[in-house]
Amino acid sequence: MNSLIRSTVRCLRSGAAHYLLRPVDGRVLSASARFLCAAADQQKDLGAMVKKDKVVVFMKGTPAQPMCGFSNAVVQILRMHGVDEYAAYNVLDDQELRQGVKDFSNWPTIPQVYFNGEFVGGCDILLQMHQNGDLVDELKKLGIHSALLDAEKESK
Repeated sequence: MNSLIRSTVRCLRSGAAHYLLRPVDGRVLSASARFLCAAADQQKDLGAMVKKDKVVVFMKGTPAQPMCGFSNAVVQILRMHGVDEYAAYNVLDDQELRQGVKDFSNWPTIPQVYFNGEFVGGCDILLQMHQNGDLVDELKKLGIHSALLDAEKESK
């Protein structure tokens, strides 16, 4: 109970309570501090989620079973580069996560890719990086050796 009170006080001190004037009768209503604090907590949680692993993907479905073509393309690009260990979050399982990640990144579409906590972009950006070679360089910065470099050496 004390933690609930402390968290409510912290949210109120941060200005999370908003007041709305009802046009019909002029009464003042308080927006739910719990809802606003939950939104702030979700943003904090998303910040932790994207920093937890070197590569993080918010996608529709799972890497083993992508549920849309764009998510599948991201999985395939990462697979071509030999990136098998990454955190993948299925936004179809959680509508709050689905909207929350869009708000967090200020990017309207899924999938979303993060490297070391930094938003990279969606499928189109990752595909462009793959095609122009930037993805190899970005993976190298993460300490990940692209499998495409090995395949290139073998073909010569």
